[in-house]
Amino acid sequence: MEHPKGKILWIDDEIDLLKPHIILIEQRGYSVDKTTNGEDAVELVRQKHFDLIFLDESMVGLSGLDALPMLKQIDASTPIVMVTKNEAESVMEEAIGKNIDDYLTKPVNPTQIIAAIIRHLESHKIKSEKIAQEYLIGFHQISSRILDKLNWNDWLDIYLKLVKWSMELDRNPELGFEQTLRDQWRETNAVFSKFVEDNYFEWIGKNKGDSSPVLSHEVVEHSLLPVLKNSKPTVFFVIDCMRLDQWFTMEELLRPYYTFERDYYSSILPTATPYARNAIFAGLMPIDIQKYYPQWWVGETNSEDHKANAFEKELLEEQLNRKRFKLKNQLNYIKIHETEFGKKIESNILNYAKNQLTAIVVNSVDMIAHSRSDYAILKEIAPDEAAYRSLTRSWFQHSSLFNMLKALSEEDVNIIITTDHGSIRCMRGVRVLGDRETSTCLRYKFGKNVKAEQRHAMQIQNPNQFKLPNQGITVNNIIAKEDFYFVYPTDFHHYLQKYKDSFQHGGISMEEMIIPIITLNRK
Repeated sequence: MEHPKGKILWIDDEIDLLKPHIILIEQRGYSVDKTTNGEDAVELVRQKHFDLIFLDESMVGLSGLDALPMLKQIDASTPIVMVTKNEAESVMEEAIGKNIDDYLTKPVNPTQIIAAIIRHLESHKIKSEKIAQEYLIGFHQISSRILDKLNWNDWLDIYLKLVKWSMELDRNPELGFEQTLRDQWRETNAVFSKFVEDNYFEWIGKNKGDSSPVLSHEVVEHSLLPVLKNSKPTVFFVIDCMRLDQWFTMEELLRPYYTFERDYYSSILPTATPYARNAIFAGLMPIDIQKYYPQWWVGETNSEDHKANAFEKELLEEQLNRKRFKLKNQLNYIKIHETEFGKKIESNILNYAKNQLTAIVVNSVDMIAHSRSDYAILKEIAPDEAAYRSLTRSWFQHSSLFNMLKALSEEDVNIIITTDHGSIRCMRGVRVLGDRETSTCLRYKFGKNVKAEQRHAMQIQNPNQFKLPNQGITVNNIIAKEDFYFVYPTDFHHYLQKYKDSFQHGGISMEEMIIPIITLNRK
């Protein structure tokens, strides 16, 4: 056999009786080495690698259970299938305790043997082939579908499918579809940007249609107030700058503790913290926050400083008052912006959660996005979307947020998790023109006669029409589409390179605008 599909070792002191099985395995394209005792097996495994081992539990001399840890110590990656006449539960438990990978009871039949081989040596290939077929079908379906006239729910479905495929291909990189998927994301976001341009004005208008999404300023009324009315304590988490794929990595870790109900809304434009998160807590669009609460509206500055969101507690209290919802006790509002403070909140979360409403803003995901741009080591750790998801998972697994949610799973409380906006990996820089007072944000800008090519940016000549504060007659806004980011002509190439491949927000893309709202139900 020149190129066997895999190398199998069968260890059994009655190996001659297994000859029919061995012939069958070889006919399927595998090579089989045989030995009749544990001592020889250990020595053989030291000399060469095997893809699968069948190990008899009861042998003269070194038993299968004694040989098992020795074989695993030599090569822990090789799956070992225990084969035994002993059906005692204690034997199975001992084998499992010694990291057995599978278990068969004698007399074994050909179907059991082939099933075990397929399970351990062919299942990944079979799954990969199936995934490849399904992805190619899904790819063509999405490519065809985006040519149709779509509504918000259609785009939500497309986005969910793209996120699903992104995470599925993370687990199957050998399929080689990464570039194909990246191209489809780019093509789909281009059409989505046009959809937003054509429909956003209707979404924020007085005659909002039934097919329009819930927007940032409607989140509290849509998702928070209904659960507050059941009188149970409620914890409302807003995780700054969290994308749907990042949430899914967190959800995987939370599954032992909760089941999940997912809903979705659209972030307002710009998809930036001073606008979107203030809108959530105020229940108002930015122009109305400025109009009715000028003392809490921080004028647009050249940075997304924390001062721009310094009055979220006050805005939420006023929103509840306007909606004539009276809390039984004082609103708890907490903003976690650094690790030690997060640990302090974690240790007291059950006390906080006794109040009818506790709102907690978590800035860590946003900090990961910005730190990746600032520190080369983080870009090396997370060079692409898949690694960025992995970095998020690693952070969450060791975070105070995860520990808080685990603790809350023991309590009878409402838990709602959402975010203010997502982020997009910016790969294409475009020139923007503006004066010295133009804002420095990479995905949206406001200033006197600020300009960029229309195919790269949504132009807002009259901010008031989009319910944004107007800073002056000649001040307009531009919002980046797709994965573009704005760069001034001065020292263009330096800043083009500096900000390429960074995660940013403020613009128009599915990743920034389509936002999950998750209700956690304890198991």
